[in-house]
Amino acid sequence: MHSQNAGIKRRKLFSAGGLLGIGALIAPWRLSAQTNCQTTPAQTSGPFYPVRERADENADLTHIDGRTNSARGTPIIIRGRVLDESSTPVFGALVEIWQACDSGRYDHPQDDNTAPLDPNFQYWGRVETRADGAYQFRTILPGLYPGRTRHIHFRIVAPGSPTLVTQLYFAGEARNASDGIYRALTQRQRQQVTAKLDVTEGDDALVGEFDIWVGRQ
Repeated sequence: MHSQNAGIKRRKLFSAGGLLGIGALIAPWRLSAQTNCQTTPAQTSGPFYPVRERADENADLTHIDGRTNSARGTPIIIRGRVLDESSTPVFGALVEIWQACDSGRYDHPQDDNTAPLDPNFQYWGRVETRADGAYQFRTILPGLYPGRTRHIHFRIVAPGSPTLVTQLYFAGEARNASDGIYRALTQRQRQQVTAKLDVTEGDDALVGEFDIWVGRQ
């Protein structure tokens, strides 16, 4: 996967616009989103979209190539599919994520948070969807950035669709109730962008599902 994406240059991303396996238990809110095929709500990219290329830009944010230590924090796997408005899987969509490390800080020159950076955390990753629209990232549960609930930023550049920037949230987080960006969403929209993290056997990571619906140009 890393070799497939390594040749994609950041300037091409801007000019373009940017796996808990499906378990036996699917939350009712997820079924609702699938049934209605409503496009995933767009949200702010925030001020901390990565501004520099990184030596390691793959789908595993918990390890940096050439280093032996892993990122601090609770490992999580986020996976799902990119679908169009008719629920058809989108092949070859570019999916990017960026987030704060375990201490709640972004690796960005404009983040004046005094919390320490994690030298073993990748902070940003990208993959392309497979023929079935699937994508997967291994990362950590984001730390609490001042004034926000836990969240991961997503950017999707899909063929035939406008670039979508959104955010993923986590069920049961206390700060969800006070986060202004999350509260601005309708109840249905919150269901679409909120993942429940579950424990899976055979891996040390919690797993969450996040299917993403994109519109058409």
